[in-house]
Amino acid sequence: MPSMSSAFAARVNNRLARHFCAVPYRLPANNPMVSFTSDDIPQSAASAGAPMLEEYGGRGTFYISGGLVGQWSGHWAGISTDGILELHRSGHEIACHTFSHKRALELDAAAMAAEVETNRRYFCALDPSIKLENFAYPYGQGSVSRKPLLGSLFRSSRAILPGVNHGTVDLQFLRASPLIDRYIDRAGIERAFDEAAATGGWLIFYGHDVVEKPSPYGCTPRMLRDALEAAARRKMPIVGVAEALRRAGA
Repeated sequence: MPSMSSAFAARVNNRLARHFCAVPYRLPANNPMVSFTSDDIPQSAASAGAPMLEEYGGRGTFYISGGLVGQWSGHWAGISTDGILELHRSGHEIACHTFSHKRALELDAAAMAAEVETNRRYFCALDPSIKLENFAYPYGQGSVSRKPLLGSLFRSSRAILPGVNHGTVDLQFLRASPLIDRYIDRAGIERAFDEAAATGGWLIFYGHDVVEKPSPYGCTPRMLRDALEAAARRKMPIVGVAEALRRAGA
């Protein structure tokens, strides 16, 4: 468990990372869309969450640490290699965490590059057609010192700062809102979609498990369906992060 001093340093570094814009990009103002992303990932995100996205014609992005595959997290069973391959073959995006799930702040540039390369090799060994184009900061904690390196390795890096991405954004610190029972309800979901529609922006949700009694980091199938219905009513495309970037011309 991090010490108080290391936890404080992580908060400060994450706050600085919000304001140092490593890869500024101006998003089109008339292209509202939504991405559903899952971190780590629990088996239920693939077995329950992914088919729900598919029902609505959508695909998701799954940020996975190779070192967590098939492991028990303390809250959920981690996805299996077969589950990863099924996601990939169904058109979902497999994306990158650090291989060991270490925070960006814990890694110097060489260690971060090694973590990313180890993860790339892990997924390439599963299926050479899996290309890790996008990254999410483990625990959502960005690092101002690692952003330039990540910008050279990935099209984007996603954080967990709530809000809609619109106007000029930092592609190495994309905003994402929690689709997590303890942090949002149906009204909050509707407000997020209203903001995306009004700004023509890109709404990203993040979460973990999708079960009837979720962990503190997950949601119920009902909550996920509420969000999918909100997108459908607004005719808002449900796309993975790589596809959203393509649509935005990034």
